[in-house]
Amino acid sequence: MVAQVVHRSPPSSASEEDGVPRRSSASAMQSSVLALNRNFHPVHVISARRAFCILFKGQAEIITVDDGQFGNYTFDTWLELCEMKTELGERQAGEDWISAVNFDIQVPRIIRLSTYDRVPRNTVKFNRRNIFLRDGHRCQYCGKRYSSTRLSLDHVMPKSRGGGDTWENVVCACVRCNVAKGGRTPQEANMPLLTMPTRPKRSPLLVRQLASQKYSVWRTFLTSADAFEPTH
Repeated sequence: MVAQVVHRSPPSSASEEDGVPRRSSASAMQSSVLALNRNFHPVHVISARRAFCILFKGQAEIITVDDGQFGNYTFDTWLELCEMKTELGERQAGEDWISAVNFDIQVPRIIRLSTYDRVPRNTVKFNRRNIFLRDGHRCQYCGKRYSSTRLSLDHVMPKSRGGGDTWENVVCACVRCNVAKGGRTPQEANMPLLTMPTRPKRSPLLVRQLASQKYSVWRTFLTSADAFEPTH
């Protein structure tokens, strides 16, 4: 990283300056940044830490969107803008800021890679996290929401009877319902599914991020066909 980051410990998950809530530097470092290729096509969602490393090396520029107007900044010009915003007290709620030894800098929401031209394959990884996100952390049998630690994966058609590890055959289930269903189908166990499992068209994590006002600016560059996996 370009400068040593000071991880201040506020009394809660956020601090305040001039009445505006702040997330800690450690938390802000883990916020997400949309990376575009040289042709302005979205290719990755990366962490703020990785984005700043790329920016400091001169391998990307920051892109802003404000009322339909686009702006672009190098690391140095972005830092100048951040210093001006700090001096004028123009920091806004919902922004993420990193506190370094000699300066504070805002985490950008979008960067554009200077030399990267490739377009990612639109595939969604079949894994535990994405199934939980697809199903909204809701047991597909009893309909209750649980934390990840209290959830399991259930094969609609049991593996012992030929059921595969596919989007259409695996659902989120609480431990109690999973045990109650056992090696039976939902029909045999008289436990109808809340919804029929399907393959998501885009990453469930990306869908959740796009629903947040914090990352709403990404919608300018993302289409319904973009399904790449956020990577940190």
